[in-house]
Amino acid sequence: MNEEPDKESIALLKIATEHFKPLNDYVYSTQVDIGATAAAAYIIKNNAVVNEWYSGTHEGSQQSRAVDEHTQFNVASIRKTYLALAISLLIERGLIASIDDEIGAYLREYKDMAKGVTLRHLLTHTHGLKAEGGGLSRAFATGENWAYRNEGIAMLIQLVTYLSGKALGVFMKEHVLERCKLHETGWRTENHEHLIYNYYEDQETWVGPNNSAAGDQSNLFVSARDLAMWGYIHLAKGCLSGEQLLPQPVFERVTTLQTPSSVPTHLPRNGFIWWLQSDTLLNQIGERLPNGSYQILGITGCACLVVPKYDAVVVRMYNQLSHVNGYDYLKDIRQFGNLANDLLLSYS
Repeated sequence: MNEEPDKESIALLKIATEHFKPLNDYVYSTQVDIGATAAAAYIIKNNAVVNEWYSGTHEGSQQSRAVDEHTQFNVASIRKTYLALAISLLIERGLIASIDDEIGAYLREYKDMAKGVTLRHLLTHTHGLKAEGGGLSRAFATGENWAYRNEGIAMLIQLVTYLSGKALGVFMKEHVLERCKLHETGWRTENHEHLIYNYYEDQETWVGPNNSAAGDQSNLFVSARDLAMWGYIHLAKGCLSGEQLLPQPVFERVTTLQTPSSVPTHLPRNGFIWWLQSDTLLNQIGERLPNGSYQILGITGCACLVVPKYDAVVVRMYNQLSHVNGYDYLKDIRQFGNLANDLLLSYS
């Protein structure tokens, strides 16, 4: 998939991209609505690229670099699925006995303040902890509700470092990114011509700081094609071109339902961080997408949708810089997913 395409492949891609033009048009209309200067859409189906589309420039200026296959976007919270895979690898290596272990059993400083909070709770946003007064307090009883907060993510990042002896960014680069040839993926601290870096022009930027390559900040930059491959590696359970790059169970546990049964059924369902298809009010996945689909979304507008039933991964990329009055991200991401579903279903 990373090889230079021949003329026949280029011709087939052109035909396929025409089929998916309604999706690209929708991605472009949303780009305009949210004021993003850059956008991209990328689809892998049956181990082949069937849609590749780019729009806009890295910054608002027309003299700015045009978006292309080398462009790397800040993917914001999508980074959390890279953390999820690191946790799964540590389980595979026997360094974590069970996700039902309390976090305090590994990180002793949380033994009292996070009593009863397990790795499962942290991975599924059901821990109930919130930062308060320099410490942690309980917003709700552990395992009884759902709230999307970063306190649990910070603990899991700390856990990776503690158990592996390496920062998350280093661990992932050595054990996953290099092995899977994801060379356009990484935690970046300095601008480069391939990076969309206008997030950092404003000191109040909502993506946060970018002075650490440790993997503890929201500064993971990924190209559209690398993010699609990230999704496809999960879909293929680590086996690409006949080679098992990473153990199959690592991916199976990440994309399997892990939300505690004690959580009310109207709340979202998660694997390890990934959103799973479910009939819930807060679900981000379009209702027409089949069961077994899973997705991750970042605040900059980027999304990676995996649809095993169609052997497909659908990616969209934006550099959304601020909230827009009247923009309903839940409605948007569901419409994106439903349109992708319909076009994948009709594609042959």
